[in-house]
Amino acid sequence: MIVQRVVLNSRPGKNGNPVAENFRMEEVCLPDNINEGQVQVRTLYLSVDPYMRCRMNEDTGTDYITPWQLSQVVDGGGIGIIEESKHTNLTKGDFVTSFYWPWQTKVILDGNNLEKVDPQLVNGHLSYFLGAIGMPGLTSLIGIQEKGHIAAGSKKTMVVSGAAGACGSVAGQIGHLLGCSRVVGICGTHEKCVLLTSELGFDAAINYKKENVAEQLRESCPAGVDVYFDNVGGNISDTVISQMNENSHIILCGQISQYNKDVPYPPPLSPAIEAIQKERNITRERFLVLNYKDKFEPGILQLSQWFKEGKLKIKETVINGLENMGAAFQSMMTGGNIGKQIVCISEEISL
Repeated sequence: MIVQRVVLNSRPGKNGNPVAENFRMEEVCLPDNINEGQVQVRTLYLSVDPYMRCRMNEDTGTDYITPWQLSQVVDGGGIGIIEESKHTNLTKGDFVTSFYWPWQTKVILDGNNLEKVDPQLVNGHLSYFLGAIGMPGLTSLIGIQEKGHIAAGSKKTMVVSGAAGACGSVAGQIGHLLGCSRVVGICGTHEKCVLLTSELGFDAAINYKKENVAEQLRESCPAGVDVYFDNVGGNISDTVISQMNENSHIILCGQISQYNKDVPYPPPLSPAIEAIQKERNITRERFLVLNYKDKFEPGILQLSQWFKEGKLKIKETVINGLENMGAAFQSMMTGGNIGKQIVCISEEISL
């Protein structure tokens, strides 16, 4: 059987901006037979995420993420339906997901590396398992629970950067659900600002491309900032940190403004900002959601419950077609998405 796949065509360089041309489509022959323990799956949805920028380098700079190899199939978060199974716990018609799903229309995988998902948890919106009710949602929830130190009724003010992205759009809502009295988002377009305040329950939103962030923050956070959910790093984060209160907390989710630069992770703060951090006893610890696997199952159930109760609104930007994976990645890295960036490979969920 001939299937399509996407391979890494070229590397952007440690200090380069990724472009669609870094990826290329090719055809490959899938074996006719599968071995014991394997399944053949049809890919339904694939995820593109900021952390993947590190995988485009020869050295990812971390020990828990491996680099993509040139001319080899690219992989990441994916979800699909089993078409044939020789695995004892998986049957034809099951929906499965993996963090290392090849960017391929159909693929043969080891069933032990797949996790079965229940469509009822997402009311049939399977792509949500790659977003708000998947890794980005867990990152937001567990990050806030473990590093935010928010107690119900504590009247804390939370600021979220990258607030209209996959993690940010969920994190702001969770901040309110867990007890913050005020949540302010920072994002890059007027359309995103309107969405945050009109649909996602943010109390205020700041467009960093058009507004003076320091001034707007002072206005939006008159009592200062107690919790900062940081998706971006760089100048925006320096501005937020300079307005944080004593004994406040930074949740280090991501540093997308720094991913196209050859700097360590998390990037060091400038001396002036580091001095503020130390003086005010602001915590800024590296947070890695993969260290909290015991919290994944209860976390997914909590996120699903909030979604079903209408307390968690889910936004996603969907592009169709495996041939558009590179374009989707480039768009996500430059803020073209609202909510989770998803690529739909096949919508046909019946066999």
